[in-house]
Amino acid sequence: MQRIEAIIRPEKILDVKAALERLGYGGMTVTEVKGHGTQLGVRDEWQGQEFWIEFLPKLWFLMVVADEDAEAVVNAICDNASTGEVGDGKIFISDVRDAVRVRTRERRTAALTGSDPAIAR
Repeated sequence: MQRIEAIIRPEKILDVKAALERLGYGGMTVTEVKGHGTQLGVRDEWQGQEFWIEFLPKLWFLMVVADEDAEAVVNAICDNASTGEVGDGKIFISDVRDAVRVRTRERRTAALTGSDPAIAR
């Protein structure tokens, strides 16, 4: 299993979410965050005054996916989050040793699937 953490622009959330759902990954955690990469923020203007915005709003996605799906998930995020501009984000991938569905105690990839009969679709 692979843990995929992606930091993306907020305006790209619906495109990324739809692409991940098409891959069968509707389960994700999304958190609103602020930060900056190597560009260190942006210059903006308001009421004739110029100012520096150091920490920009971003969304942080967290997902755990089967090993064989990791590359497709990464490609879906890149394809749908990219604007071609500085600040599009980053993706971090790391190994996950185990996963447990709390209610049923299913383990590993069985804990990740959406095939749980208790979930009404």
